[in-house]
Amino acid sequence: MIEAFDNRLKSDGNRIGDSSPGKAATQALEIRALYKISQLISTAAGDLDNTLAAILKILNHTLQMERGTLYLLDENRKNLRIRASCGLSTAAQRRGVYRFDEGIIGKVFRTAEPFIVPDISKEPMFLNRTRARSIITKSSVSFIGVPVFLDGTPEGVLSVDRLFGPDIQLEDDMRFLMVLSTLISQFLGLNRIIVREKKELKTENRNLKALLHAKFKQHYIVGNSKAMQEVFWNIERVAPSSATVLLLGESGTGKELVARAIHEASPRRNMAFVRVNCAALPAQLLEAELFGHEKGAFTGAVAARPGRFELADKGTIFLDEVGEIPIELQAKILRVLQEQQFERLGSTVTRQVDARVIAATNVNLEEAISSGAFRADLYYRLNVVPVNLPPLRDRRDDIPLLLDHFLSLSNRRHGRNIRMSGEFLDILTEYHWPGNVRELQNLVERLVILSTSDVLTVSDLEGSLRTSITAKTGAASSADHEPVEVSCLQESKPPERRSGKSLKEIEREEVIAALERHGWVQIRAARELGLTQRQIGYRIKKYNIRKPDYLK
Repeated sequence: MIEAFDNRLKSDGNRIGDSSPGKAATQALEIRALYKISQLISTAAGDLDNTLAAILKILNHTLQMERGTLYLLDENRKNLRIRASCGLSTAAQRRGVYRFDEGIIGKVFRTAEPFIVPDISKEPMFLNRTRARSIITKSSVSFIGVPVFLDGTPEGVLSVDRLFGPDIQLEDDMRFLMVLSTLISQFLGLNRIIVREKKELKTENRNLKALLHAKFKQHYIVGNSKAMQEVFWNIERVAPSSATVLLLGESGTGKELVARAIHEASPRRNMAFVRVNCAALPAQLLEAELFGHEKGAFTGAVAARPGRFELADKGTIFLDEVGEIPIELQAKILRVLQEQQFERLGSTVTRQVDARVIAATNVNLEEAISSGAFRADLYYRLNVVPVNLPPLRDRRDDIPLLLDHFLSLSNRRHGRNIRMSGEFLDILTEYHWPGNVRELQNLVERLVILSTSDVLTVSDLEGSLRTSITAKTGAASSADHEPVEVSCLQESKPPERRSGKSLKEIEREEVIAALERHGWVQIRAARELGLTQRQIGYRIKKYNIRKPDYLK
């Protein structure tokens, strides 16, 4: 549609030019130029510099206006500097700096009025600071400058050169440039709004991250157990460096979450975090995914494509399931780690990259080395800083926190308000969780979707899972349907199982012991247990705990 309209304007301009050469034809060209510029501005509001340069090219190609230049106030708002140009070299642009009291550019800005120089060779105020007109006879060049406003105040100057000719009407050119300066002003204002909104979004994002950090205490990872505190300590120590980290642990222990935490706590936090699942692709496709490929490198490579290492330049690349990398590809991985160099598939050009590598695996790499499935030198290069992630069964203190967290997320996602019974919580805390945190999260999500009541009980567990859980925990078969808010356990540590006692009996004894230590002052006992006053009151009532008569 744009091309059709453009061709029609060109045809109209030619017809007008044939019957009335000069002004009418020029007006048709001006309309065509304004139309192109308007379309350009409407589709490229966020790309300031490239759009301004394209506008000045339209002036040159459509209206034969030479050396179009846009001067804008610099960051200190003390000088006018070239922001965009057409026909000027980079060196010439750097020279184009004016104070408000210098030359015609300064005069146009200072007076906020357009200015025409019919012959630059006869104008002493014309400084030609860019030295871009030395190849043209000065007597053949005119100069037009118009102010550019933003919010009613001067923001810059738009200028062009015109070669003398019988059909050139400098006054008409000036009026056209004033119209164009209004469009540029609107574009600058729109771009300023976009920049401000992006800045506000970044600020909001940082604030939200800070709130999450405050809620979960450490790197947005839920957990207060001793085992997780050691993981947090490792994150804090390794994050500021660029050392390669190897995350070890069973499947579902949160290796990607820890990798992201290391990235977010590092100086690379504002750059890309790129994840690659090394077990998901065969060798050739994995090589192309990691290092990129050139056009025609293999069947289906219709265009060149950068690899994940290139995308992670100055940032972090997370190689998940690194133990599954084919042996023939491991040498190239080793080269990137040691020399930070690689070639795309189908290319002989060596590329340099600065990407911090975090790898993860749930297999025993030392055994893989013994069987010949993994290179020893790659293992030693990856194993610079090993971080072991504990399985969920070794951090039972965190299970109530995780249940509370995942239940809240699922409730919000599905518009529910589901709680958990006390026995449900006790049973899941004692379960061995072979699938770790991932299994727990999926279980909670499934139960929230399928539950027909507002309270989750042991009977809501699937038959096979319920059998497995009760067999592992030795839980009593009686159901306790009274709901309990799991968030009350965020700072408390579930007591260890004592032989011959149920979890209820152990919890009752712990509450009584805390009350006795604090003279039966409930709020003090609650603080020790990590409970609120309402929550400890609920447990006192639940277990029928009474203050001894001699203390009444």
